[in-house]
Amino acid sequence: MTNQMTEQEQRKPRITTVRLAKMAMLVAISIVMVALIHFPIFPAVAFLEYDPADIPILIGTFAFGPVAGVLLTLVTAVIQGTTVSAASGIYGILMHFIATSALMITAGLIYKCNKTRKGAVIALLCGVIAMTVVMIGANMIITPIFMGVPAAVVWSLMPFIAGFNAIKAGINSIVTFLVYKRISGFLHKQ
Repeated sequence: MTNQMTEQEQRKPRITTVRLAKMAMLVAISIVMVALIHFPIFPAVAFLEYDPADIPILIGTFAFGPVAGVLLTLVTAVIQGTTVSAASGIYGILMHFIATSALMITAGLIYKCNKTRKGAVIALLCGVIAMTVVMIGANMIITPIFMGVPAAVVWSLMPFIAGFNAIKAGINSIVTFLVYKRISGFLHKQ
């Protein structure tokens, strides 16, 4: 019994180290993806740029759970917001964290309870809806403060903002659905 506990205790730090290394790899991939791929979805609001940064974070959330997804989001948002997206500053970091966390928490919790293809579809659809709804509220509260514009101006852009978040989360969810099972074996391998 003592030897068995010792083996399990010795293995646990390695598993934690391996998981952290894989999570760091997902953050790095996310940063590279946003540096290489970003473009406006709606020309009228060119500052709302699509990027695939949430794909590795979603993959990490499905592999390691919603708490890991939020941690991946936090690290990615800070690194991205101080490097490749530095122009958006603290506002960009905050909005990225809120948007992506809404997607990760929702999709991660649902997928954690039902790890099937159908469960993944439901999780991702609910995550897209959650991100879209949360970002409507976040933009109405946070954007006027940071941008110094009246809430009425933000509200007039809301069809673009809501559409942008739904499209971005939708594309990233579809890609995640298509690739997750192919690479999940690597992420779960100890």
